[in-house]
Amino acid sequence: MQLQGKTVLVTGGTDGIGGHLIRQLRDKGATVITQGRNPQRCAATRSDGFEVIEADLGNLAGVETVLAAVSGRQIDILINNAGAGVDHDFRDPGLPDLDAADATIFLNLNAPIHLIAALMPVLKARPEAMIVNVTSGLAIAPRAGGPVYCATKAALRSYSQALRHQLQGTRVHVLEALPPVVETKLTAGRGSNKMAPDECARQILAGMERNAEEANVGMVKVLQLVHSISPRLARKIMIRF
Repeated sequence: MQLQGKTVLVTGGTDGIGGHLIRQLRDKGATVITQGRNPQRCAATRSDGFEVIEADLGNLAGVETVLAAVSGRQIDILINNAGAGVDHDFRDPGLPDLDAADATIFLNLNAPIHLIAALMPVLKARPEAMIVNVTSGLAIAPRAGGPVYCATKAALRSYSQALRHQLQGTRVHVLEALPPVVETKLTAGRGSNKMAPDECARQILAGMERNAEEANVGMVKVLQLVHSISPRLARKIMIRF
């Protein structure tokens, strides 16, 4: 897909991978609309010249805020990038915060589904359109310490695969982007050898430009190879990660 001249809605674009996605998209000549939930980061992104919708996609009201803000706009590309993790480990003292788990499930899975459903008529009306769902290498094989995050990303992966099949013969392309561990606030304190977020964004955009079905970023290429040979081995490696 040619990105120049496209109008792109990017969720979670005020920080991390999304912050680099919106800047690289702008560099390629796209018009970018983004969403964030932190007022300070939203203000900083606006000061850099971006149109920013302040909304919390961890609930339905936030989704409705985004949809109201883009009502009547011709959106060519939807990038469902916003995501979060939550502590949910029964090996730790105390019980998990189920309210936080519910908000994470909504943000990581329900919000993309709602946005896709609402914007599908708009996307289908464009000469060419794309939905990009950012999942994770952990959608292929989970780690024990993050079952809620892994479950939502695996669910979004399945949704993306089914959606791609449904949209065959239309002008709407579905790309799943699977990043590895990237240096962001979400992965703070989780080891070293993390991918730089700008390089992750660059590889996702490269997948968009070549109309790939999957953009396996960085070490996820290796994980996919291991999984294709032995799913059991891939699970054994990643469960302890």
